[in-house]
Formats: sequence, structure tokens, C-alpha cells
Amino acid sequence: MENNMSLPAGTAASSPPSPSTRGVRRAGPLVAVLLLAGSAMPVLGSVLLSPVLPSMQGYFADTPGATLLVPMVLTIPALVIALCAPIAGQIADRVGRKTLLLVSMVLYTIAGTAPLWLASLGSIVASRVVVGLAEAAIMTICTTLITDYYEGKARDKYLGLQVLVASLSATLFFALGGILGSSGWRAPFWLYLSAIVIAVPMAVYLWEPARDAARARAVPVPWRRIAAPALVTLIGGVVFYALIVHLPYVLDEFGVRSVGTIGAAAALASAATAAGAISFRFLSGFGPRRLLPVAFGLAAVGLLILWFAPTVPVVLVGAVITSGGTGILLPTLLTWAVSGLAIEERGRGTGVWTGALYIGQFASPLILAGAAGAVGGLTAALGALGIVAAVAAVASIAIPRR
Repeated sequence: MENNMSLPAGTAASSPPSPSTRGVRRAGPLVAVLLLAGSAMPVLGSVLLSPVLPSMQGYFADTPGATLLVPMVLTIPALVIALCAPIAGQIADRVGRKTLLLVSMVLYTIAGTAPLWLASLGSIVASRVVVGLAEAAIMTICTTLITDYYEGKARDKYLGLQVLVASLSATLFFALGGILGSSGWRAPFWLYLSAIVIAVPMAVYLWEPARDAARARAVPVPWRRIAAPALVTLIGGVVFYALIVHLPYVLDEFGVRSVGTIGAAAALASAATAAGAISFRFLSGFGPRRLLPVAFGLAAVGLLILWFAPTVPVVLVGAVITSGGTGILLPTLLTWAVSGLAIEERGRGTGVWTGALYIGQFASPLILAGAAGAVGGLTAALGALGIVAAVAAVASIAIPRR
């Protein structure tokens, strides 16, 4: 189903088609924009509050355990996504995608804006758990619907654009969080209202893909197809988030203290990730068996350059190479994971894949912190991760042909 065969917008918004016509419905660019916008919601949750954490820490200074609870406001949604995305995928396969997505967008708005009026730090952390539950469903279903609505080159294009949108929106949301945070630590939470704005056209233009409801309730998680991609994605998630979290610390070790310079370096790395994601559209025909060695290999080379970098410009070269590789890596892993899955299995498969990715995200700083203590510093730990990426590049050559 190619997006250049889409029906006019008025047709797409009409009442649900009959079973005889449901199979020929086509998704156009507007549908893709809505799904990509929905995919950005978990990114908003993961970076928006970073600039205001010190202000929150000061506000709740007298709250017992604040030094632990305030950082959890930022990190706990990712842990909840990691644990609950597979469950969200099963629910989506059993009860349907659209209804669960819309309910999750509304829940995301309510829980996301709750800290605007919640008084205690404990209740704010609890609201962030609910945000993570909503994000698990939103990310899983948006990705699943992309694979449901599109095929071939169109699917590859939009899966690559997911990574591009995530990279660009992370930079945007971080900046917006800083700007709004200047008015108080609660102000950035107003941005969670954007989910309800997106949910309205979703309710109009999205539809439930045709599937065998009885089979969808009966089929198990397709572990034979998804286990290997999920395991590799776990490693890929650690590699992908390594520089997103740690590049500022690497620059600090080289004496770079300017916030503007660090921001420019992060933007350069994000641009490289975006370039890699864009290139996936043109490289996807080579398949995971050829692309994974390239993606992991680029990440390995970049991380090893960081390990031995003598100057800041060389650090930036290593960051760009690493980020270009990880930009190719994520859509390649996702395409590998969902290829061959029947529509009744895609929610489960995508949920397991999303959970593996977010476990990698959550574990990445913990692994690197432990490795830094063991091998003598952060750059050495990143170099060790580069060796792991190189091993993954070699091992991925053994992926069987499909």
C-alpha cells in the first residue's frame, strides 16, 4: 500500500468502510504526520524537564528523599515504557489500535499536566508513572500503525522519519523546556497539552486496520521472529543513547564549559543522527543483514575515535560518525523486527521491540557509569562500548536471509 495512492482527505475522514472496501483503504501523508507527531510524545517526556530539575530540587529541598525522587521525575517514564510496551502491544492486537491510542493520548495529557497543580513530590512521581504507561501505548501503537498502513518504500521512509523526528524534537523540546522553565519549574508541563491537540485529528483520520479479531486474541507473542531482533535492539539501545547522555560529559573532560558550545555539539550529533535516518529510506533495500554491520560498524569506529581523541575537533568527528551509524541502526532494527509478522502479531512484536529499546535507554547510563569506574574513565568506557558495537557488527553478518 503506497502512500501515493492515498484517497482524498474527505474520503479518509468518512465513516468506517465496509468489509468489502476496508482492504483497499490507503494512508496518505497526513496520516503519517499524525503518527510521527504521536511518536514524538515519549521524546517530549524524556527531555522536556531536564532544564528544570535543579529548580525542582530546590523547591522540594525539605522533602525527604528529594535527591532521589526529583531525577525519577525525568527517568521513570522510560523505565515504565520498557516494562509495559510489550503489554501495550498485546492489548493493541486484542482490542484494536485506534481506541487504545486515543485513550492513551488523553491519559498522557491528563497525567502530563497533573504536576501543574499537584503539591507533593510523591504525587508528581506517581503521575509520571502514569505518563510512562500512556507513552508505552502511544509509541507502540504509532509504530505498529505505520507498519499496518504502509508497505515497501513508503514504510521504510516513515520508519526512518521516526528516528529523524525523535532527534529533531529532542533538541526542540530541550530548548522549549529551558525557555518555559525560566518562568518556573512547573511551566514546561503545559506542553503536555499538545497531545490532546494531536488526538483530535487522529480520531478523524485514523482507522482500525482490518484483521482477524479471533486470531488476534489467540495468537501468542511471536518469539521465534522477534527474540533475536529484540536482543540486538537491547544492545542497540545502549549504543544509541550513549552519546545522547554522555557527550556533554566528554566535552567537559576536555575543558569545554560553555553551554552554547555544548549545545552546538549536541545539535551537530543530532544532525548526524537525522542524516543517518534519512539515508535509511535509500539504503533499506539492502536489508538488515547488510545494514546492521554498517550501522554497528560506524558506531564502533566513532566510539573508538572518542576513546583516543586528543582534541575537541576529533571528539566531534567521533560523535558525528557514531550518530550517523545509530541513525541508520534504529529503523534497520525495527524493520527487521516487524518483517514477516502478520497484522494480528504486529502489536505484540512492536511492543516487545519498543520495550527492548527503552530497556537499553534506561540501562545505558548505568552501564557506562559502572564501566567508567572499572576501566578508568568515561572515554575509556565509551571505547569499550565501541568494542561491543564492533562485535555486534560482526555477529550481525550471521543474520539469516529472508
